[in-house]
Amino acid sequence: MNIFALSSGKGPSGIAIVRISGPQTLNICKALTNEKNIKSNEINLCKFIDPKNKKIIDPEALLLWFPKPHSFTGDDLAELHIHGSNAVITYLLKVLSDQKNCRLAEPGEFTKIAFQNNKIDLVKAESIGDLIHSETELQREQAANLVQGHASKYYENLREKLVKSLSYIEAKIDFAEDDLPGSVLKEVQKSIKQVHTDIKQILEDQKVGEKIRDGFRISIIGDVNAGKSSLLNLLSKRDAAIVSEEEGTTRDVVETYLNIDGYPVILADTAGIRKAKNKVEKEGIKRAIKKAKEADLTLVMIDVSKKTINSDVKKLINKDCILVFNKSDLSKKTPKNEFKNNDQILISVKNSKNIDRLIKTIKEKLSKKFMKANNILVTRERHRAKLNAALKEIEKFLKKDQKKEIETAAEDLRLATRHLGSIVGKVDVEEILGSIFQDFCIGK
Repeated sequence: MNIFALSSGKGPSGIAIVRISGPQTLNICKALTNEKNIKSNEINLCKFIDPKNKKIIDPEALLLWFPKPHSFTGDDLAELHIHGSNAVITYLLKVLSDQKNCRLAEPGEFTKIAFQNNKIDLVKAESIGDLIHSETELQREQAANLVQGHASKYYENLREKLVKSLSYIEAKIDFAEDDLPGSVLKEVQKSIKQVHTDIKQILEDQKVGEKIRDGFRISIIGDVNAGKSSLLNLLSKRDAAIVSEEEGTTRDVVETYLNIDGYPVILADTAGIRKAKNKVEKEGIKRAIKKAKEADLTLVMIDVSKKTINSDVKKLINKDCILVFNKSDLSKKTPKNEFKNNDQILISVKNSKNIDRLIKTIKEKLSKKFMKANNILVTRERHRAKLNAALKEIEKFLKKDQKKEIETAAEDLRLATRHLGSIVGKVDVEEILGSIFQDFCIGK
């Protein structure tokens, strides 16, 4: 079966790209162009026609032909570069659907075939999707690093260390009469302990990779009518939250996704903190406090014209908070307070004063708090679950008496190897045998 799909965005556009992949790709391209000699890995200038009625689909287009296995999918693949009007795109897709054994590709099917043909691993497949959907510079950088295979190589290196160690243990089980040198077993233990340390270090990352993919959570809390909703609207450049001079307007949490100078952020506006006047407001304040506790960073909004900080608001201030004193157009001085170690910024949402400084401080705060993690970031819960599972199996192995429980210890290590391999999509027990043959010359 051959598959096709529009790989560029929906028209109209200057150029649109349609991909075809499968065993009959070249024959389909010849039928669409009437060209007998289509050159591979070169740009072919041609016109596309409807084979049924010879109508011209696009009089001047480009065809790129990549024979297997030297293509993205590993199968024969072609790219049709056509003029990007909706009419041209629609007609070409219809003609392709009329070809024998040719159907519209399912979402992600080209990448899936590439994985099945060992052109890419699972981590790279996932990161291609992340790169396509990246909206901020930080997301782009992270996805680009993953596409280049940095994380895959690291996981694969850890897995190979376990495979190597397991091969020695399997040899000890299969050839019990031939004692392995004590130094070899010590090296096995040392190597496995190092893998255990490396995995723990990866997992102690404050989930930075997932936060970059999904967005850092920032909550705005503080006084009623301190300008929390106005700040949300200003940063999001739209009326995301209702703004009113009436106190207690915000009752529920209002969230919006932002790109703050390259950082993906989910910004939450919350109810003003005060003695609640009714059940609805009380629930709103309860949600505000909960959201602040769950946030990666909290902006505490304070009405500078009130000269003091609300005692209920003070209780919510910790070392990770940024104190944002709003309404500098009404007062130029921040109230004296005991939070000297916190970042404190005097702004005016009304006049957009010092907003750039606030954005810079938010970025610096997130960077300082999260960007000290290991260069290998876990970007998906699937990876984290597999790493945790591998860690548990290694811990079970290390707790066992290697002399008395060698067979069950080997099984622990075998499972740990499989968990690591499943991250990149590689699980091959035959590699253990291969390693044994290489290192012990078994089978002579």
